[in-house]
Order: sequence, then structure tokens, then C-alpha cells
Amino acid sequence: MIVIIDYDTGNTKSLSKALDFIGLPNKISSTHEEILQADGAILPGVGAFPEAMQELSQRGLDMTLREIAATGKPMLGVCLGMQLLLESSDEHHFTKGLGLIPGHVEKLPAEPGFTVPHMGWNQLEIRRTTPLTRKLGGEYVYYVHSYYANCPKEFIIATSDYSIEVPSMINKGNIYGAQFHPEKSGQIGLEILKGFKEVTESCKSSQQ
Repeated sequence: MIVIIDYDTGNTKSLSKALDFIGLPNKISSTHEEILQADGAILPGVGAFPEAMQELSQRGLDMTLREIAATGKPMLGVCLGMQLLLESSDEHHFTKGLGLIPGHVEKLPAEPGFTVPHMGWNQLEIRRTTPLTRKLGGEYVYYVHSYYANCPKEFIIATSDYSIEVPSMINKGNIYGAQFHPEKSGQIGLEILKGFKEVTESCKSSQQ
């Protein structure tokens, strides 16, 4: 069972439908006990970084997410949820993140010919093979974001070219992030979620 973290700032229902489609049992929850008992977690997110962190903190979910990460159970951050995995953000003002993957969130540069937000379909370039990326290469996924994850290259597993090379997927251990929306990216998005399902099942088997 996977828990989709509910803190009123994410596309929880569309993610749940996508997980149902690939046969990954899931529930939407904000309950500390249910999250820790789950086999893994997905952290969605839309909106602004400071408000999202405030919502997580007010519910005590920031500590819960750090706790489940410490157990080695898989976690996937989606869109803003990926950015929240990092150490900090400059969006509106400096805000600390969950600190699960090294890096800092910065505004996409406004360059001629590149509008901000970065919205629409863009091509993935795979930088490191993981269970979430090994079936990918050159496909297109759907983005909606104005900020990006500036993090060390060793944690970047896929990128997309825009005004800069945008980290589209990141990874440290069993913690993964996708800057785009897998649940809005058609069959390619489902393949990525299937990869997360594989990680979850493998982790569960190793802990039994």
C-alpha cells in the first residue's frame, strides 16, 4: 500500500487514479500512523514552496516524511513535491525544505524565446539508469513550473532542455523526484509510476 500525502496542495485524486490503473494499491492520507505503516509515499504538490512547507509543518507531516525516509521506504515527490525534497528554496523568500536530497530551488531564468512558467511537453534526456528511467529515452512529459531544482549532478537522473538544462528527475537512495507530472504524461508517465511500483515491491520484499 502506497500513501499519497494529503495536505491540500496537490493533485491527489489524479495520482490515485494513475496508481489504480497500474495496479498499485494506494490511499490518500495525512495520518501519521497510516503514512508510517505504508510501503512507500508519494508527495504531490502544486502552488508555492513556502505555503506548501507551512502546510506540511502545521500538520507535522514534515517530520513524518523525514521519518519514513529514514526507514528506507521509497518516496516519490511530484512537481512541487519534488522541490520540497530539497534543502531550501528562494521562491518568494528563503524557505527550508525537507532536506532529503541536496539542492536548492531557484527561479527559471527569463531568456528570449523561453516563457516562464515552463508549461507543456518537453523531452526527457536520461542521465542515469534507475528503475524509474531504464525504459525511457527521448520521450516527452508534461511540465508546469516556474522554479527548478539546482542540485549536484550525481543526484540528477534525467533532464530537459529549456532556457537551462532543467533537472527533470532526481534520486538519492530510495528517494525520487519528478519535476513534471507523471499522471498527466500519458503512457510514459505510467511507465515511470510502474518503475516506482517496482522499487516499492522490491523494498518490501527485502524488509520481510
